[in-house]
Amino acid sequence: MDSTVPPVLTLYHREGCHLCETMHTQLQQLQAHLGFSLTLVDIDSDEALFARFRAKIPVLALGQDIICCHFLDEDELKYTLDHV
Repeated sequence: MDSTVPPVLTLYHREGCHLCETMHTQLQQLQAHLGFSLTLVDIDSDEALFARFRAKIPVLALGQDIICCHFLDEDELKYTLDHV
């Protein structure tokens, strides 16, 4: 991957989910320091995503690789970003 292009993380979430809101806030606080971009995907907008993630949200992923579910695992996030 080109080191000038930041990795793109995806946060799968649902509106009104307090765990999702918490993880989103935490990611926003880490974003500039860790150098990633963030895409939000509401699982309610896609039947397949809803079926896959409904009991796991929020889910943080890099591509197809899931970094963490329910709560932000900052150590795993840093490890993943260091190995992109």
